[in-house]
Amino acid sequence: MILLRRGGKHDSSGLEVLFGKRTPNARFMPNVWVFPGGAVDSHGDDEPTADDYRAAAVRELEEETAVKLDESAELVPFSRWITPREVKVRFDTHFYLALAPSHCAPEADGEEIVEIGWFAPSDALERHEAGKMLLVFPTIKNLEGLLEFESAEEAIGDARTRPVEPILPKVGMVDGNPGVLLPGDPGYDDA
Repeated sequence: MILLRRGGKHDSSGLEVLFGKRTPNARFMPNVWVFPGGAVDSHGDDEPTADDYRAAAVRELEEETAVKLDESAELVPFSRWITPREVKVRFDTHFYLALAPSHCAPEADGEEIVEIGWFAPSDALERHEAGKMLLVFPTIKNLEGLLEFESAEEAIGDARTRPVEPILPKVGMVDGNPGVLLPGDPGYDDA
């Protein structure tokens, strides 16, 4: 869930994104700053539905950050990332945009998430580049996708108008070094 709000204390324009820092004790992605989220409840052999993904996003947001979305809250599909085939633990992750409820006060659950923060996308990316905020590749790419928007409403409005195509990164050579290739990158089809 990419929960958005209007600017911060000193800036009523722009947008900020809610992040949670994963516990250092996590087996998967310790100390990484993530968007709140988690697994879809299993339905046996049936593939999860769009409603299942939305329900998981809302449930995990509340469990991890104590932010409860109203039943009428709009969740707008923003992106979908599927882990490269070469990666041992694979995920099919759906990212939704939603506007934070007015005056919500997120709190870390203290188990999965140990710290909470609102960051402008550019600020989070700068902190990551400076080694002050550990982010993973899909999070970085989602933040880069939000840089063009001046407000949460603008980002949500734009997301409503475009289809979400699954992104399946591949592991390959980037400028002579092992790296991540995205559809359209040189060498993607050969990887």
